[in-house]
Order: sequence, then C-alpha cells, then structure tokens
Amino acid sequence: MTFVDTSVWVESLRRRESPEARELERLLDADGVALAVPVRLEILSGAGAGERARLARLLSALPTFEPTHATWATMESWIAVAARKGERFGVADLLVAALAAENGGDVWSRDGDFARMAALGFARLHVPAPGDDRPEA
Repeated sequence: MTFVDTSVWVESLRRRESPEARELERLLDADGVALAVPVRLEILSGAGAGERARLARLLSALPTFEPTHATWATMESWIAVAARKGERFGVADLLVAALAAENGGDVWSRDGDFARMAALGFARLHVPAPGDDRPEA
C-alpha cells in the first residue's frame, strides 16, 4: 500500500499526462493507494470551490488512516532521533510517514523530507514502476 503525499496529488491533478499522474492512476487501478488524513485535508483545502466536492468524492473511495496514541508516540520518538542527527521535520510529514510505517506501507512524495526520513529508517519510499518516472516526450 502506498501513502501518496500531497505533492504527488497536486502534480497529478495539475498535469494529467505527467509521469506522476500515470503512476498514480496505475496505483489507483490496483487499489494500492492509501490516504493519510492530513493529505486529504491539504488536498481539499487547496482545491477551488468548484473542485472540492468532486475531490472529496474521489478521496472518500480510498482507505483513509488516522493517528492513534501509538502514532503520536512513534512521532515523538522519531523527533528525538532526528534531533540527535541534526534533522527536523514538519508535523504533517511525520504523521504521513508514521501512518505509513505502522500500516506496512510506503510513502510516495516529491518532497525531499521523506527521503531524509527514509535515510533515518522512519519511512520506506515508493519507487515508481520503470518507465513511469521518465519526463514526458
């Protein structure tokens, strides 16, 4: 299961023929997309009034994950580890990574913070299928 971050959703919605859009469509068709609550909220808050209802319907079809006490505890432990390594992460990014980790999923993002989290062992990154990460011709 792949927890798709806001940065990928935004790119896919803006550029329907982008490599991100093609890979997202592939994952959606395979029922392989998970949605973290903060990503849902970020997508809906950035949508125009005319698009919000359509996006809410689309997103409601996806399995959505919310934090538990264990999620917050994981994030707190990660904050301590990251600080010792000289790293800092935003709460929303930590939440997405923690939800993915506790549910055995990976994270797909265009945001370099997730690569830094992966280097610390907090997250596993989604790597698009071969050929889907090439720029458009």
